Amino acid sequence: MALPAGAAGTSAGQLADGIRDWIGSPPVRALVGHFGGDWPAGDVPAVLAGLDDFSARHWDFRAGRERPDAREPAFDPATVQLVLDSADALGLVRAGRPALPRYAHLLVLGGLAPACLRRTAYAAHLVRAGSVVDGEVAVLGSFRELSAAESRTLDTAGLTGCRTEVDVLDAGVRAAFGVRTPHEETGEDAAHPHRSWSSRRYRPAGLPPVRVLAAPSSEPDRRRAHTADTQRFWAEHVRLRAGDPVLTVTAPIYVPFQHCDALRTLAVPYGCGIDTVGVDPALAGPARLPEPTLTPGRYLQEIRSAIRSMRALHAALPWHADGPAPGAPPDAGRWAADGQFT
Repeated sequence: MALPAGAAGTSAGQLADGIRDWIGSPPVRALVGHFGGDWPAGDVPAVLAGLDDFSARHWDFRAGRERPDAREPAFDPATVQLVLDSADALGLVRAGRPALPRYAHLLVLGGLAPACLRRTAYAAHLVRAGSVVDGEVAVLGSFRELSAAESRTLDTAGLTGCRTEVDVLDAGVRAAFGVRTPHEETGEDAAHPHRSWSSRRYRPAGLPPVRVLAAPSSEPDRRRAHTADTQRFWAEHVRLRAGDPVLTVTAPIYVPFQHCDALRTLAVPYGCGIDTVGVDPALAGPARLPEPTLTPGRYLQEIRSAIRSMRALHAALPWHADGPAPGAPPDAGRWAADGQFT
């Protein structure tokens, strides 16, 4: 199933059509029916709200925890096969290739420590393999403290001294792009990880400049910065322009929800284009890093994330000047589809 179109100039109506087609597709309908649900009645906002509620009851295995701490449900073989087939059909399984030969910017989204290294390595591979980036490669994260499990994984890979997500992203950039010290460095230490920010800009030889950005949270009293916070913060720094095509790199399992988050936070307000690809595991960095275990429970969790992200995107579309679309969740302008790291 195709995701909502991300080309610059895509209209609100075309985005709404893409959301309608994805959520109403046979794989989503088959999953809802298999887990005992009735298809929600009403228009697209009503269907999105119904799917959000349904997925909260049946596919939310995190219950507010970070992704590594989610429980894994026990499913019968038929359910496992249906989930895996549906995830593949919905775009959560396979690596992607950039649709365009040239982009204004390339974004690398942060996440768990191994993912930070894979994604920075894949971004370096893309620009060396011929993807032209006229502006910058921007690597987006936060001052989230690493977990003990992440630190152990980095130790196994021979990478020590990293304390936060942005430390790992910075180390990944230095290794993948062959740089040692930043050309420019700025930021603000607010004595609180949710309020602080930093920006380091590197100039690798023969490649576009690379910025490693740690963003503050838009709700620092409640949580750390999430993906949407990092994208907005970067867009303000780079002065993103209408018509700019932007390539976003993440893991395949997160492509649907992070593509729609980027449409909401970047394409809708700035008028830029968005193309989102998942890393190719064969080209994704240090061999000593263990590959993530992608289970039926994880796929269902991220199908739920995609539904929530599409609900937020639909609510943010400029249907009329005086507010969000009918059926939008409360405070739609700030409603985050997913407040956790990837």
